[in-house]
Amino acid sequence: MNRRNFLQSSSALSALAAAPAFVSGRNLNSKLQLAAVGTEGRGWADLSAMASHPKAQYVGFCDVDLSRTKRAQNKAPDASVFQDYREMLAKMGDKIDGVTVGIPDHMHARVSLDAMRQGKHLFCQKPLTHNVWEARQMRLQADKSKVITRMGNQIHSHSFYRTAVQLIQKGAIGKVQRVHSWVAASGHGKSGHIDRPTPAPVPNTLAWDVWLGVAPERPYVEGKVYHPWGWRDWQDFGNGALGDFGCHILDPVFTALRIKEAPTEIKCSYHSGMNDEVWPAQNVVEYKFPGTDLTGKILPITWYDGNRLPKDRGRHLPRNERVPSSGSLFIGDEGTLVVPHVGAPKLYPQEKFADYAYQLADGQDHFHGWLDGILSGKQPSDGFDYAGPLTEAVLLGNVAVRHKGQHLSWQAEPMKLKGPNGDLSKFLKRRYRKGWEIADAS
Repeated sequence: MNRRNFLQSSSALSALAAAPAFVSGRNLNSKLQLAAVGTEGRGWADLSAMASHPKAQYVGFCDVDLSRTKRAQNKAPDASVFQDYREMLAKMGDKIDGVTVGIPDHMHARVSLDAMRQGKHLFCQKPLTHNVWEARQMRLQADKSKVITRMGNQIHSHSFYRTAVQLIQKGAIGKVQRVHSWVAASGHGKSGHIDRPTPAPVPNTLAWDVWLGVAPERPYVEGKVYHPWGWRDWQDFGNGALGDFGCHILDPVFTALRIKEAPTEIKCSYHSGMNDEVWPAQNVVEYKFPGTDLTGKILPITWYDGNRLPKDRGRHLPRNERVPSSGSLFIGDEGTLVVPHVGAPKLYPQEKFADYAYQLADGQDHFHGWLDGILSGKQPSDGFDYAGPLTEAVLLGNVAVRHKGQHLSWQAEPMKLKGPNGDLSKFLKRRYRKGWEIADAS
């Protein structure tokens, strides 16, 4: 081998060694091959956004309801279609680089963990999981599998949220002493039920057993009670308004304040009533976090949903000032920042900040950011190392909702939750239906 050939061969080998895992066994110029689990609703929005990337190509679609795969098939006619994600992974595992998961909460962890254990990069909708234990397993498995991950709380990359983060971290309102976050949405709002309705025959297009997955067996009900829209209200499948919006609205709070440690105390101080089937229509959940370099020694964060709003406005926000229907209130020792849900942040008192100049942060493509991370081998923000702990905190709030009025103490590392009457750690995890168990990531 002459010197030129040696150098060319060495360069080619170095490039191959440095290339991300997705090119293994394929041409370096080939596209990222993706599979979607969930092809309508949020699943459709996610796969549509991913498909617009010039280096992405969907090769597999999976939806338990085949009547909901038509738009996806039109977008990628050559892609294979499945009703059971397990069959898709078994038959197409060597053809898939990454998986997008846009399905009900109760199946997020089972699908995502199975995919990551096959070495697939993973984009999963918020909340990352249905319970606290699953969120921990997702973080651990992502690290173990060395895959690129991202949670689908796309507002994380929005200009308004990124601007709020910059304002807080620049010290615009000084040290943050407390935060209030709220959403207008309520529990059992989509299904309109508080008890199980009359069963109905399962449509021919729907694999009901696969839709249930890890959840306890129950009869199918026609209409929008469970599938496709009402499932968020039901404790077996969703996480109510807190689970639906907590990972959105609390995201700039966690990011801006650099929250790395878990809450130490959680208390549901109010809810509007609940049974064993659905989540309450309204909640107020109080968290206490260890302080950071941007806060006081203790950081109280209070969550409200179902159109409940904080009475505490701090001393900088006029009492007659209307707050947005959903958003967050950062109360600092030198000012207050109001961050609407998908709205431009506002600083108070207005007279103090009348001449305060700042630029809107650039908005980023949350979906393309995940794909670019796979292509570069660099983990973007909002990976499971961040999304896992955020989801744990959100879902600890729902455990507190089950124990209204009780002060709960949380030890994150051993995953121990205690109330006034003893250990509550059993509420961190569910009982899995036979055949649908989830193995831990250790």
